[in-house]
Amino acid sequence: MKKYLLGLLFCLFAASAWAESRDVQQHFFNQHLGDFKAELDTAKQEGKQGILLMFEMEDCPFCHRMKETILNQSEVQDYYRRHFLIFSVDTEGANALVDFAGKASTEKQFALDHRVRATPVFLFFDLSGKVLTRFTGAARDSKEFMALGRYVADGAYKTMPFAKYKQQAAQ
Repeated sequence: MKKYLLGLLFCLFAASAWAESRDVQQHFFNQHLGDFKAELDTAKQEGKQGILLMFEMEDCPFCHRMKETILNQSEVQDYYRRHFLIFSVDTEGANALVDFAGKASTEKQFALDHRVRATPVFLFFDLSGKVLTRFTGAARDSKEFMALGRYVADGAYKTMPFAKYKQQAAQ
């Protein structure tokens, strides 16, 4: 009987953990046609606070870790999608895009224009296309990445660096 109950509990926990993990492309990133200027209008119409761009590369292990352990979490996806439009930019990509000022570019050039040298880089933009803050590297866990989202959504980026915000939030 004990084994049966333990097995049942294991199945329940496994099912709940599985249910909280969702496809990143479908539930975290928004689809776009490469016109970030037009996406600003969409963000305004949808009542978002801004746009989040994740600069990544195909062979970036830290990008993959973010997608497999943090960006796939339903809590993270729901929070970020509620506050931001979110798009991926391939730092080595040749795909054409239109930047926030309406200038034609490529993903690679756009990344260079924003001084993206390592990946992942998360850049938050306001509704006029101005950079609010950047986070370089992979977050330690979903708690840190959620704190980053709140840091921007709550406007704390205006008064303190993210490290200080995290420190105050931990107290």
